[in-house]
Amino acid sequence: MTTTNAVEGTRALGRALATVLRPGDVIVLTGDLGAGKTAFAQGVADGLGVTDRVTSPTFTIVQEYAGRIPVQHLDLYRLGSVQEVLDLGLDETVEERVTIVEWGDVALEALPDEHLEVVISLVPDAGDDVRAIAATGRGARWATFDLDAIAGPR
Repeated sequence: MTTTNAVEGTRALGRALATVLRPGDVIVLTGDLGAGKTAFAQGVADGLGVTDRVTSPTFTIVQEYAGRIPVQHLDLYRLGSVQEVLDLGLDETVEERVTIVEWGDVALEALPDEHLEVVISLVPDAGDDVRAIAATGRGARWATFDLDAIAGPR
């Protein structure tokens, strides 16, 4: 687990993660409301060469961005069932892009088995900007991944 001390630190950690991503990778972002899932996604997208403004797709559910590697950014917060996630057809689109899924924990069974889950948490009594960030890899691709190893100054 690592910590960030500002929104820009959370974005910087996302940019660091982008250095190891390749098409087909799925990043599942979970954690507290307002903890920085979108800021982390912005950092990943920036690190993948996205120049458009990355915003939370809470109401659009899915946003796509062009970059060195295309990015598909989802927010499952408003979806009410696993079937709604399945209806998005992610299995048809993940292979050629990096997919970032906010609130993905609500529908893990609808997401690829091989993914990286990043949990972003508010740190009580540590100040408004401090976040604890932990990553757990699922599947062979992520078996030896260590978030702390790629984390630089934040």
